[in-house]
Amino acid sequence: MRRSRIALVAAAAASALLFSGCAGDGGDDAAEPTVEEAPEFEEGTTMAELADAGSITIGTKFDQPLFGLVGPDGVPVGFDVEIGKIIAGKLGISPENIEWVETVSANREPFIENGEVDIVIATYTINDDRKQVVDFAGPYFLAGQSILVLESNEDIQSEEDLVGQPVCSVSGSTPAANLRDLGAEVFETDTYSNCLEPLRSGQVVAVSTDNVILAGLVDQNPGEFKVVGDPFTEEPYGIGLQKGDDDFRNFINDVLEESYDDGTYEEAWNSTAGAVLEFRDPPAVDRY
Repeated sequence: MRRSRIALVAAAAASALLFSGCAGDGGDDAAEPTVEEAPEFEEGTTMAELADAGSITIGTKFDQPLFGLVGPDGVPVGFDVEIGKIIAGKLGISPENIEWVETVSANREPFIENGEVDIVIATYTINDDRKQVVDFAGPYFLAGQSILVLESNEDIQSEEDLVGQPVCSVSGSTPAANLRDLGAEVFETDTYSNCLEPLRSGQVVAVSTDNVILAGLVDQNPGEFKVVGDPFTEEPYGIGLQKGDDDFRNFINDVLEESYDDGTYEEAWNSTAGAVLEFRDPPAVDRY
């Protein structure tokens, strides 16, 4: 049963103020997805419930340029957001009837388990630990962990240079766990944007997370930062949903595959992250 939800308006407003003066937020030029008229689904499925309600609640990041960033109007934009619109459209739900809720790395599983959101699309790496408590559709994108340093830094060139060094990442994230395994001294915060000031001040020597997230931060702060080294992990991004909802997971996988074939996936990419990053063919979905 769906529960009433409260969007995190204060967080949206704060992020909007932070980024409203920056260039290239991604998503302003995105075409609106096709919205199915009166789609029919088997009674009792999540698809039928959402279609009948005419609305969906989607968790996404609010502070990640190119993938999920709150714009000046308080509405998130980016590639993850466009993927959410494509899924909603197949349910007959228009973009204005999507409720966007901020999900940071540490609260994605609890929000899904507690019914705070219907799905999470938030640079969300699929891994075995998370699959113990939630299910994933996808992956719809393959990222890799990399390293962000000050533009002037010539000492950090690869992950080997992070051993024993203070490095910022986000609590509850795969990158933070990878850094601990690597032997770095992990400085944790709730959002990647909150890693930038410690990097500027010298409190940490680097920020480390997925390369696409770091590329967005570089794009938002020209001349300050750079990404160094090759990605040293593979991070398959998936769409989180309630554990055991196989029908809904299969539906989302069908929607993803259709978007690959009809060009809407590539269009979503080009209008958002494609402003900075080259398009790559999406990975095959995993129908586990």
